[in-house]
Amino acid sequence: MQEQSNSNIRAKLQKFGGVLSGMVMPNIGAFITWGLITACFLSTGWIPNEKIALLIDPMKIYLLPLLIGYTGGKMFYGDRGGVIAAAATMGVIVGCDTPMFMGAMIMGPLSALCLKQLDKLYDGKVPAGFEMLVNNFSMGILGIFLVLIAYFAVGPLMEAITAVLTAGVNIIIDHNAIPFASIFIEPAKVLFLNNAINHGILSPIGMAQAAEVGKSILFILEPNPGPGVGVLLAYTFFGTGIAKETAPGVAIIHAFGGIHEPYFPYILMKPQMILASICGAVSGNFVFQTFHCGLVATASPGSYFSVLAVAPKSDWIPIIAGMLLSTAVSFIVGSFILKVSGKDDGKGLEAAIEAKDTMKAEGMTVNASKGTVVSGAEKIDFSGMVIKKLYVACDAGMGSSAMGASILKKKITNAGITDVEVKHIAIPNLPDDVDVIVTHESLTQRAINEKPNKMHISVDNFLSSPKYDEIVEALLEMKK
Repeated sequence: MQEQSNSNIRAKLQKFGGVLSGMVMPNIGAFITWGLITACFLSTGWIPNEKIALLIDPMKIYLLPLLIGYTGGKMFYGDRGGVIAAAATMGVIVGCDTPMFMGAMIMGPLSALCLKQLDKLYDGKVPAGFEMLVNNFSMGILGIFLVLIAYFAVGPLMEAITAVLTAGVNIIIDHNAIPFASIFIEPAKVLFLNNAINHGILSPIGMAQAAEVGKSILFILEPNPGPGVGVLLAYTFFGTGIAKETAPGVAIIHAFGGIHEPYFPYILMKPQMILASICGAVSGNFVFQTFHCGLVATASPGSYFSVLAVAPKSDWIPIIAGMLLSTAVSFIVGSFILKVSGKDDGKGLEAAIEAKDTMKAEGMTVNASKGTVVSGAEKIDFSGMVIKKLYVACDAGMGSSAMGASILKKKITNAGITDVEVKHIAIPNLPDDVDVIVTHESLTQRAINEKPNKMHISVDNFLSSPKYDEIVEALLEMKK
């Protein structure tokens, strides 16, 4: 019973983290644009320019929160939800003096859900020809109330919450305890809560700090790729079996592509390896803290390149030193653990993935009359189906699913199949006309909940699943 309760809590946290990251991840390009402008043209930047630097504050105060709010509204109610969410987000922006990222994350989904409920009230009751009039004026009138609520209530409340959280973080920084935050961050990352931590907690508080002093150490705590790369290098030199064979490729992807998720199973297959990750992160954090390092914006995806891209030029050397030290410490500790623990019990990486599923998934069940789930050794069969849209889905629709979609699309194209659309997408954004949904097995149940009437194919690894070849074979068989 307790285990089931823990599983439910993890699933809810994952879903919450997916919503947060779903609002932020599609807009990361805008965050990077703002971060690069800040890093280059601020008075302390690489190419100081007062005129161009005038862009920094408006982008931070208006553009980024509006994008988050719009995206959050669109996630829950399409374009109408996005429009009213953007309008309501202006209320929290104007209603306080600090950048309202947290307020945007609240008003975006809330506004869309309110509009959705309002539309249900008069659905089917509007005389023909008056639909556009009713739709537009109902949104406009509701928008007035939402903007005022955001301006007078949500904005000040979020400002107060942000101030309290920022004060708490400042206390931790003043007591030189910030490096030890990784004792909690690293294990949480392995449970796939990395997006919730980075975009839901650290980034909003970091933005408040950056607004005051121009940078924040909080932006680098979670994205630092050093600890994960160190663990993977340890497996590369001292691992066994499939873990040793696959670790080098994953290390390259993690270090330079910035995708963290693929290294999580390497820790789960030997849980004591989390100590290596923690030691590496804490050591790097000590360097960042000692030299008062910080980033001007969140680094996403978390690669060596993306971290340096949003780092002030004065911090480059200590940040590089901190990331390399965290890599080295993680590698040394991880190598020691692998050496003293001896060979694994033969289950290897596959057992780790299975353990991860036990830890995260609530079990994959679906009514066979409504949809189909293909997982494990089950055969993929597209007989009688017309496959036009095949989407690879994950939490935010950008990291691991993008890589999986790229691999699958290449295999399908090489097989001469040109009429099947392959895309990557966030699970909450799956369209109604999708034919086949490919997800990591830890996320399949969530995809089923979103689209229960579709075919779901569950893979154990977005980067190297044999299911991709089976999909190609099934598509070719279907076209005979």
